[in-house]
Amino acid sequence: MKTARETLTIFNLLDAQHPDADTELHYKTPFQLLVATILSAQSTDARVNMVTPALFKRYKDARALARATAAELEPQIHSTGFFRAKSKSLIGMAQALVEHHGGKVPADMDALVELPGVGRKTANVVLGHALGVPGLPVDRHVLRVANRIGIADSEDPIAVEQQLCGRLPPERWTRASDALILHGRRICRPKPLCDQCAVQDYCDYFRLIIPKARAAKAPATPRRRKAGGSKTLRKPRR
Repeated sequence: MKTARETLTIFNLLDAQHPDADTELHYKTPFQLLVATILSAQSTDARVNMVTPALFKRYKDARALARATAAELEPQIHSTGFFRAKSKSLIGMAQALVEHHGGKVPADMDALVELPGVGRKTANVVLGHALGVPGLPVDRHVLRVANRIGIADSEDPIAVEQQLCGRLPPERWTRASDALILHGRRICRPKPLCDQCAVQDYCDYFRLIIPKARAAKAPATPRRRKAGGSKTLRKPRR
């Protein structure tokens, strides 16, 4: 893996390439971001942003959502996918906030991951963007891009979170995740656009994998004829 100095250089380059990196979910309060992040599982941020304005108007806080029923909530979030499971998680999360935290979103990882439907990724999103607590969310984009570049070496999200956090100061954690996510969406896609990448000079994937892939696609070089030209045909014996 890259050293801490190399990792910091890479993130400086990613910041320059993606100055607008930030969560693309729309929210005004920590509660709204928590709801939106739960809805974003197996969905797109654009789709979630289409659903949440009406949702937030109807359920202004955790107490209002805690009183909702699945029959009421499911049709409102249907288009985000997995609406039954998400409805159960949202109502359970809201009820837990009311029961254990006075309806407020706690600024604590351990407390957040105890809420229904909330894992470390969701907790880190809310901590870093809405509560001012350093957090580094690891989603599929972060996993793919960090491993390709060589700033992480694991397919386990918790391990990658630990590896990245260990090489960056806490004040860079949330921004680092945003940059990796945006880079994964725009440039380092499953089929990467390496020629547009600002960190290709530091990237293990570009150095080790791309040359082999290009060589495999290159057309075969035609064989040269030996000196002396073509052979003359002998006349058949009579």
